[in-house]
Amino acid sequence: MNAVGGALSLQALFSYGLFGLPLAMLALPIYIYVAPFYAQRSSLDLAQIGAVLLAARIAAAFIDPALGAWMARGGRSYAVYVGASLPLLLLGFGALFHPPAMRETATLAWFLAALLLVYTAYGLAGIAHQSWGAALSQLRAQRARVTAVREGCGLFGVILAAGLTSVFGYDGLSLAFAVCLLAAGALLLARAPRPALRSAAEAVSGNGWKLPFRQRAFRWLFAVLLVNGVAAAIPATLFLFFATDYLRLGHYAGPFLIVYFCAAAASMPAWVALARRFGEARAWGGAMLLAACVFVWAYGLGAGAAWGFATICLLSGLALGADLALPPALLAGLIGAAGHAGRHEAAYFGWWNWGVQMSLALAAGIALPLLAWLGYVPGNSGGGLPALSAAYALLPCALKLLAALLLWRAPLQHIYSETGEYRPCI
Repeated sequence: MNAVGGALSLQALFSYGLFGLPLAMLALPIYIYVAPFYAQRSSLDLAQIGAVLLAARIAAAFIDPALGAWMARGGRSYAVYVGASLPLLLLGFGALFHPPAMRETATLAWFLAALLLVYTAYGLAGIAHQSWGAALSQLRAQRARVTAVREGCGLFGVILAAGLTSVFGYDGLSLAFAVCLLAAGALLLARAPRPALRSAAEAVSGNGWKLPFRQRAFRWLFAVLLVNGVAAAIPATLFLFFATDYLRLGHYAGPFLIVYFCAAAASMPAWVALARRFGEARAWGGAMLLAACVFVWAYGLGAGAAWGFATICLLSGLALGADLALPPALLAGLIGAAGHAGRHEAAYFGWWNWGVQMSLALAAGIALPLLAWLGYVPGNSGGGLPALSAAYALLPCALKLLAALLLWRAPLQHIYSETGEYRPCI
């Protein structure tokens, strides 16, 4: 079933996008649950767990561009790589959350090996899935729809994983993940529209990993991704500290997150319509300004301000929908403008995912040491709370405005033709 130049049906979009649900069900545990899981169920201390997580995440940041270059050079269908990732994802998830009883050294090695397997399998599946979507259509009206459906399914996967873990524990999450992965994978491979296969002669050369950075527009977009990614990752890193120590509303942390992610999912159709009307770059820039104007008010909240913070979660969640749906669509159009559609998407998305990983690492590396230097101690209601509030609310807003400025200056807004298609003028 090959993609065509016309509109993609809703059935085709969901056949493709539903695979984002199990990938998100995996992403939430490996980024949030895995540290407390091993702290509670193994003999490892927090320092050992932190060292393993740091090593694995640094490795993952460099695994993704290597996978992207390898996939682009291989010249195979993206479906081949998705199919290859399925058993690796199942094996990695099972190994990570169902470790055997072992001595400390063996547990440490198991933990690291399982994490590396999960990150590699997740990178293989994620890059192939994103590249598949980017190659489906170069119509501006279609690009944002493809990414919105995929990211919307991913948001539902995050909410589902959080709910299943709280009710049924890790055994229930593992079973649900396996069922969802196999069902969504089978649907993707059997029913999703496929982009045209490229010939072997069109595959990327041995130094194809450099290809994306030869494009001026990609260098600008990548800089926007990093700055905006750090702006989004800092509040994510500090959320529990802010809700618990500053607002004294730690027991409402779950509902706040649900409001945030549900708002993001609900806003995606609106952002798709705005992207169709004004272009992905302008719509995304508007969402950055909205996020900054809304989130800055978190700095003025006091302890117990549940309704005020819930309102901020709702409105900033609406802006999150644009952060999820529009940048990959913008990248898909950029790939088409460079003449690389249907051939080299994996090389671009390998570096794109590297940027996402580095944003998470930079956020933790900036916010946590800064707060420690300013005197904040988790669980302490002392003098470090103003610093926590500023780091949580003001620093991300400043970075959002910087990202919006970079996006406005980037050579992206002016590469649309009057018909809504990209001109190859990068």
